[in-house]
Amino acid sequence: MTEEARLSKKHQVVIPRRIRKELGLEAGDVVLFDIGNGRAFLKPKPRSYSRHMLGLHKDVWRGVPAEMYVEGERERWQLQKSHSKSS
Repeated sequence: MTEEARLSKKHQVVIPRRIRKELGLEAGDVVLFDIGNGRAFLKPKPRSYSRHMLGLHKDVWRGVPAEMYVEGERERWQLQKSHSKSS
């Protein structure tokens, strides 16, 4: 969905109604801007970061036993440690 808005002399933008409804924004809500590659993304600030993070990337660890992951990290750490001593 693409909407257009004009920047005022005070550098303010009115968020179009369609976008406010889609994001569930109301007067007084705080929004976050993510900036990257010449673009700005606006999103509502989560009311609870713990709820917002719950379940994110849950598929990343599927099929990887925790012990196997920890052992791999230990091996990489030991390699880095031995390389830094020899430098």
